[in-house]
Parts: sequence; C-alpha cells; structure tokens
Amino acid sequence: MTETTNLVNAIIKGIQEKKGQDIVIADLSHIDGAIAKSFVICQGNSPSQVEAISESISEVCRKELKEKPVGVNGLGANQWVAIDFVDVLVHIFVPELRTFYDLENLWEDAKLTRLPNID
Repeated sequence: MTETTNLVNAIIKGIQEKKGQDIVIADLSHIDGAIAKSFVICQGNSPSQVEAISESISEVCRKELKEKPVGVNGLGANQWVAIDFVDVLVHIFVPELRTFYDLENLWEDAKLTRLPNID
C-alpha cells in the first residue's frame, strides 16, 4: 500500500469514529494539474459534529501515521472544514453546503469511490 492509501484509510477511520456520513473518495492522481492526489469528502449533521470529525481525523493520523495536516481551514464556523495533508485534501461539510458546492462533480474526470454509512 502506498503512503497516500494509508493516509486515506486513516482519514476514513477518523471520520467513521465520529459517525461522519456519505464518505466519497475522489482519486485525482491521474489528472494533470490536480491540487492533490485524493479528496476525501464527508458530512456531519451539525457544526459540532463537523468539528468532532475534524479533530478525530487529526488524532487518528497523528497517532497511527505520525502525520499532521499542513493546514486546517474553516474551524470556528464548522460549516465546511478543509484539512490539507498535501497529497490528500479532506472536506467535511454540513449537508446544505455539501449540496451547494457539489465537490464530487467538480472534478468530472476523478474516479469516485462511495463508502456505505456505518450505523
């Protein structure tokens, strides 16, 4: 497994630990000029859940892979939090903003993997 795959898996674990929903992995690795190798997109049902998911992702990545994000944007409002791990960009939305920005369809050449929700 590659470092990127390990990072994506740790991010997914962090999302699922806080019951993040509708996880989509967008593989951008074959797209010239893409800003990252992968996007991981998910949602929380409230700003407080978005914040909890973001904290969980950072904690799992730090503990399991010794990885820290180079940047985190959107904390405070917690409507859309973006976590930058260089090769992987994580987007955590509240449902309304996720629908509005529709990131999954922004990169139409990306290979999308949708994960089933865990109850």
